[in-house]
Amino acid sequence: MSDISQLEVRNLFRHLQINEAEKFFAQVRDDVQWTVKGTHPLAGHYQSKQAFLKATFSRLNLILQEGVVLKVEHIFTANNTAVVEMKSLSTAKNGKPFNNTYCWVVEFDGDKKIAAVRAYLDSALVQQVVDENE
Repeated sequence: MSDISQLEVRNLFRHLQINEAEKFFAQVRDDVQWTVKGTHPLAGHYQSKQAFLKATFSRLNLILQEGVVLKVEHIFTANNTAVVEMKSLSTAKNGKPFNNTYCWVVEFDGDKKIAAVRAYLDSALVQQVVDENE
């Protein structure tokens, strides 16, 4: 297996900034192990792409004006793992900016598809945007 490069990761994650989430998620395994850390309504361990999307992105897309829009700020790669720091570029339905920051630890399989993610974010801000907009 070849290592994942910063350029490959940047090109993949770019889809989350330009409203092409479906292209990003096409590179996520159906059986992905995705853990959203924290103590907010979206936190949990999801054992499939479908479960993750239903509990997180689909829910956020209903309360964010532009849906989930994430911009990469930093990428670190080693072997088949990438650490990706991002910021949200979204606005909540109530007009408040959703200025969340994220750090995803992403593990790729031999085909360079995402096999596992540990996502860290501002739990209090997620709770606030859900409470004020659902």
